[in-house]
Amino acid sequence: MINWIKWLVFGVLTLLSVAAIALYISLRLSLPALDGNSATYHVDAPTELSRDDLGHAIVKANDIFDAAYALGFAHGQDRFFQMDLQRRTASGNLSQWVGDIALDIDKKARFHQFEQRAKAVFDNLPARQQELLVRYAHGVNDALSEYTLPPFEYLAAAVDVVQWRPTDSILVIYSMYMDLQGSQVELDLAREALLSTFGQDVYGFITQPSNYQAALDASEIPLLDAPIPAYPASLRTTAPQPDVGSPKEDTAIARAHYNAAELPDIGSNNWAVTGAHTSTGAGLLANDMHLSLRVPIIWYRAQLNYQDAGRNVQVTGVSLPGLPGIVVGTNGHIAWGFTNANLDNVDWIALDDDTATTTVTERIPLPDGEHEFTFNVSQFGPVRELNGKRYALNWVAHHPFAANLGIVDFGTANTVDAAVKTGKRIAIPTQNLVIVDKDGSAAWLPGGAVMARERATFTAIKESDTANTSAQRATNLPEVINPSMGRIWTANARVISAEDTKVWGNGGYALGARGQQIRDRLFEKDTFNETDFYAIQLDNHAQFLIPWQHLLYGLLNMQSIEFKPDLAYLNAWKECACEDSVGYTLVKYFRQEVVQTLFGGLLSTLDKQGVNSRTLLRGIEPATWQLIHSQPSSWLPADTESFDELLVDAYRRAKHKLLDKYSPVEADMETLAWGKVNALSVEHPFASQIPLVGSMLNMQQVEGFGDTYMPAVQAPKFGASERFFVSPGHLEDAILTLPGGQSGHPLSDFFTAGFNDYAVHAATPLLPSKPIHSRVFYKKEAE
Repeated sequence: MINWIKWLVFGVLTLLSVAAIALYISLRLSLPALDGNSATYHVDAPTELSRDDLGHAIVKANDIFDAAYALGFAHGQDRFFQMDLQRRTASGNLSQWVGDIALDIDKKARFHQFEQRAKAVFDNLPARQQELLVRYAHGVNDALSEYTLPPFEYLAAAVDVVQWRPTDSILVIYSMYMDLQGSQVELDLAREALLSTFGQDVYGFITQPSNYQAALDASEIPLLDAPIPAYPASLRTTAPQPDVGSPKEDTAIARAHYNAAELPDIGSNNWAVTGAHTSTGAGLLANDMHLSLRVPIIWYRAQLNYQDAGRNVQVTGVSLPGLPGIVVGTNGHIAWGFTNANLDNVDWIALDDDTATTTVTERIPLPDGEHEFTFNVSQFGPVRELNGKRYALNWVAHHPFAANLGIVDFGTANTVDAAVKTGKRIAIPTQNLVIVDKDGSAAWLPGGAVMARERATFTAIKESDTANTSAQRATNLPEVINPSMGRIWTANARVISAEDTKVWGNGGYALGARGQQIRDRLFEKDTFNETDFYAIQLDNHAQFLIPWQHLLYGLLNMQSIEFKPDLAYLNAWKECACEDSVGYTLVKYFRQEVVQTLFGGLLSTLDKQGVNSRTLLRGIEPATWQLIHSQPSSWLPADTESFDELLVDAYRRAKHKLLDKYSPVEADMETLAWGKVNALSVEHPFASQIPLVGSMLNMQQVEGFGDTYMPAVQAPKFGASERFFVSPGHLEDAILTLPGGQSGHPLSDFFTAGFNDYAVHAATPLLPSKPIHSRVFYKKEAE
C-alpha cells in the first residue's frame, strides 16, 4: 500500500514536471523574433526596428508612415495584451475575458457607446492621420501573424487573439478619457446629489475653496465666509426619551461604514524653468504622470527617426501601445510633458418631464453567453436617473472633436511658439501641456479637447439652458509663455486664474498642496539641472500633514499614560512619508478616520443614490478644519461629549484598524512603518489567478515612500508612471525612468529591465544605447 502511494505521488510529480517543462518550452518558443529581415507590403522603403539592452525600440524609417508601421510591429510584439485590454475597456468587452466580475465596468463603457464613436472619429480624421493609423495597424497585425503561440494571458483565459483595427487606436484614446476624466463625470453628478439632497448651505460648506492654491498668476478664489451649517436634520436619529415618553429628534450621527480615502489624483506633476535658470541657457522640463501601475506598464520607450519635408526628425520619449507616435518626449529642439488639467468638460442636463428618449440595448459577451444591458439616450446624450429625475450627459469625449493624432506633429516643432500652435490642435483628454525649447523658452497651455462655454457649471443645468446650442471645441483658452518669474508648475490643481475659473470651471482639481510644494521648491534656487529636478520629484516632505501631527500629538499628550508609545512614534515621524516612519502612518490614518467620522454618514447617503461621493473628498480639508476649530455640537455623535473625545476615539479606531490588518496577533507597532503599509506592488492583473507561479509575473515589491499630498506621489498600485527630465539640446543628460520593463513576455530579457532603477531612484538615460537586436522590413513587390 505504501509503495503504491509512493508511485502515485511520483507519477503526479512527474506529470507536473513534464507539464511545467512543456509550458516553459512553449513560452520560450513564443518569444518574438527580434532579429532578421522580412518583406511586407506595408512599408515604402527599408525600415529598421532595433532594440538596445533595455529593449528600447529604435525605429529608422524613410517617413512617418513607415515609422508608424515599425512602431506598431514593436507594440504588437511586446505589448499586445496591454493594447487589447485598453480597447476592451473602452468598448465594454472585458467580461468576455474575465466573466461577470467585469460587467459593471463594461456597462459604464457601453453607456458612452465608444465603439460607434470611434468609427465616426476615424471617418472625420485628416487623410494623413487615417493613413498613420492604417499603417500602424498593419504593423501590429504583421507582428501577430508571427506568433507561434498567443500571449499566455490568452491561453489562460481561452480567448482568441483578434486583429488590430485602425479604429481600435481611437478606442485607446477613449480608454484614457475614462482614466483621466471618468471621475469628472462622477463628480458633477455627486455635486448635484449633494445640492439636491442637503441644500445650498451644506453644498457650499463641503465644496468650499481652500487656502491651498498655487495658480500660475498667484490669484486666489475667496474663501467661504459663512457660518457652519447644522448637521442635516434628515440624518439625525430619533430615539424615545424617558422623561417625555415620545420620540424626539437627537443630534446623533449615523456613523456609516465609509471609505474616506480620497480617489487618486490621476494626472501627475510637471514643471519647467526658462533658460534664465539653467547653466546652459536651454529650458528644462520635468514630468511624472501619475497613473495606476501594473504589469505590463502603460508606457513604452521608443525613438522614431524619419524624414519630413527633406529634414531629419528624431523623437525620443514614451509611446502608448495602441497609438502611433510619442506621447511625452523631445525632438532635441523642444520637449513637452503632460498632467491632467481638470478643466470642466462635463455637463449633466436635467431633462424636462416630457423630453423624449430612446432605449438602447447592448449585448455584452460573456465566456458562456451574453448579458443584455439597456439604457436610455436623449438628444443631449445618454441618460441616468437620480432620485427620480433624469439627467443626460454631455461630455467632451462624446463629440467628434475629442480625438485625433495631432500629437505626432510635435516631432517637427522646433520652437515653443510652434509647439504651442500644435498643442492647440491636438485632441486628447485635456492636459496641462508644458513645453520648453533649446533657446530657453517655456510655456503652459491646456492641450487637448475642451468644450466651449460662456460660464462654468458645477451641478446639473436646465434643459432650457441648452436650447439652440451645439457642442463646439474651445479656441480661446488661456496660455502662459515665458513668465517673468521663469518658472511654470502644474500638479492637477488649478493653474488658470481665478477669473478664468468662472469660464473653465473645476472638473475635480486636486487640493493644491502638492502644487504649492513644487512651486516653493522651484523658488529655493536660481539655477537647476536634471538632478535638481529629480530631487523635487522625490520630495516626500509631509508639509500638508504637519497640522494634523500637531493636533494628534496635543490630543494624545493629554492622556500620555495610555499613549506613551504612540507619542514616541509621533515625535520621531520625521515630517516625511519615509520608509521607516511609523508616525507618518499614524497621522495619515488618523486624518482619514476623522473625515470618515465627521462626513461618512452624510456622504454615504449620496452613495445610496447611485453616485460616487468619494469624488468630493479632494476638497474636504477646509470643512474638516472648520469643524475641528469651531466644534459645533450638532456635528457630534450622541454618545460623544466633546470634539476632543471624538478625535481621540477616531485615532483609537484608526490604530486598531491598522494593527488588525498588519499585525493582528502581536499588535506590533513597528509593522506600521510607512514603507510596509505603502509598499509598492506592481502586479500583473492575472497573477492572482495563476496558482504557484503567478507571483513571478509581478515586479519585486519595494518599500514604499511618498504619498498623496506631496510631489513624490505613491500608493501601493499607483504613482509616477514615468520620471522624465530633459533639456532640449542636451539630451546626453536627459533621464527617463519607468516602473517596469518593455516586454510583457515573462521570459523576455526585457520583462523587468529598468524597474530596479525606478525602485532605487536611479537615473536611467533617456537616449537608447547601442542596439543589440535589429529587424529590417523591406517592401514586398506585388505579385
